[in-house]
Amino acid sequence: GNPIKDDGEATKLASPLAMGSGQVDPNRALDPGLIYDATPQDYVNLLCSMNITKRQMLTITKSSKYHCLNASPDLNYPSFIAFYDNKTKIRVKTFHRTVTNVGPEGVATTYKASVITPMASRVMVNPQVLVFKNQYEKQNYTLTIKYGRNHKGKVLFGSLVWEEVDGKRSVRSPIVLSPKMDSSFDLFAS
Repeated sequence: GNPIKDDGEATKLASPLAMGSGQVDPNRALDPGLIYDATPQDYVNLLCSMNITKRQMLTITKSSKYHCLNASPDLNYPSFIAFYDNKTKIRVKTFHRTVTNVGPEGVATTYKASVITPMASRVMVNPQVLVFKNQYEKQNYTLTIKYGRNHKGKVLFGSLVWEEVDGKRSVRSPIVLSPKMDSSFDLFAS
């Protein structure tokens, strides 16, 4: 098919920030192969890592039952973003992810990692092959990105694709290197 165009500029190709992981293909969505699970507590752990107040947490979650014992900015989400600024020399960021095989029951499935690396960086995936023996089996992997500073304020893109060996499924996740926002910007300003 043709590349996805940016809605705002019909002649410009859409970036991962504009299109997410891609447009939904209903037939493929019914048989995705791999999924990334995240519980409400996982999202709370992400919010806790942002140092929000109890009042802000209550406003977002509408519940006081959540706790911040495992604060983590590393949400099990099918995308990766690393930030840089002019002070960043060499930085290494590691992401931990868990995928669940939702392929056919009783069929062993193998996926191999394929990476398109953002400019001026190195990306390592470990392990590079995931072998699932059962439906609903979970496998963990890490993606580590090594990158430097000042890409002239540009947002840089790449991707990780888990491709089913001898199969039809592929699961794509964007990799983004982005300059940090101005620290005076407050996400939760009233």
